[in-house]
Amino acid sequence: MESVVEVKGLFTRFGSTMVHQGIDLSVERGEILSLVGGSGSGKTTLLRQMLGLETPCRGEVRVLGENLHGRNPAVLQRLRNRWGVLFQEGALFSALTVFDNVALPLRELRTLDEDIIRDLVLMKLEMVGIGARHARKVPAKLSGGMVKRVALARALALEPELLFLDEPTAGLDPDRSESFVKLIEELRRELSLTVVMVTHDLDTLVALSSRIAVLFDGKLVVLGTLREVVRSRHPFIVNFFLGERGRRALETVWNTLGIGDTSAAPAPTGSA
Repeated sequence: MESVVEVKGLFTRFGSTMVHQGIDLSVERGEILSLVGGSGSGKTTLLRQMLGLETPCRGEVRVLGENLHGRNPAVLQRLRNRWGVLFQEGALFSALTVFDNVALPLRELRTLDEDIIRDLVLMKLEMVGIGARHARKVPAKLSGGMVKRVALARALALEPELLFLDEPTAGLDPDRSESFVKLIEELRRELSLTVVMVTHDLDTLVALSSRIAVLFDGKLVVLGTLREVVRSRHPFIVNFFLGERGRRALETVWNTLGIGDTSAAPAPTGSA
């Protein structure tokens, strides 16, 4: 399989705190790789490394075949135009309308006239289920679910081949979360996207992940399919996946994982 993201021998330090200690992983084209870990495990920092927003003290991060670090800003920007990012809480610009938020990356290209931008923005909004009647609203007038969808439309504005999702369903009620998960999966298939996702939501994790990378204490402890991950007896994994919340999320897929009844699973050793 072709690797879209490659992390090799990654060490990250902030002052006296070592965040990553020798991380090695790859993201294969077409998959959804989920980054999971407790608070302080380094998952969000790893995502920022993949976005070129943090610089490792050792090792390298290659995205779409290019080493991100040491590139001049112009080269890095051209590379960033090939991926999209959905930030936590959407991160829409509050002073801009829905239309202008989605149009922003298109306008920054400085190669498209406004008629083409208008058509592209309305197409992207329709793609995520936002009607044209909402285009002139400001983010404060949108529900949480709509904010996420507009932010996703903006992330897809430049037709990316790679999509980064940071806690995509955080703050959504169960119905909106389920709807948003279905939208992400539909778009991944239709647009042939590769996705890297940080999430702590077990339902989202189970529904979307091709593979899961579990970080603990700055190290990658397991990288594999859901079936492979839940077979691990690492304490964090037992607590996270086999605690009460984890058992509920896994209930519908437990037999297909070939592990048997959840009642036979090892008991958690503490809170996740």
